[in-house]
Amino acid sequence: MAHRGTNIQKSSHYGALQAIVDTLFESEEEVRRLDVVLAAEAADLPDDLREVVGLLPPGTYTRRRLVDQLNSSINGHAWGQVYGTVG
Repeated sequence: MAHRGTNIQKSSHYGALQAIVDTLFESEEEVRRLDVVLAAEAADLPDDLREVVGLLPPGTYTRRRLVDQLNSSINGHAWGQVYGTVG
């Protein structure tokens, strides 16, 4: 039996969250949830990615903690191949 792979198309917003994370941590060790939400709004992200950001619990984030939280949501929705994960 032949294996049929999925042909998932990358979004035009693929990597958009990575760009936001990179920008937020250019000069900061920690960022607030509000900083992430505002950066996402300014980037005019699609609804799916705004939902991912909106799921962040209130608080202050190191890069590692933010990445873990975002990737958890991305992977939970199976959007990694569409939008990419962050590092």
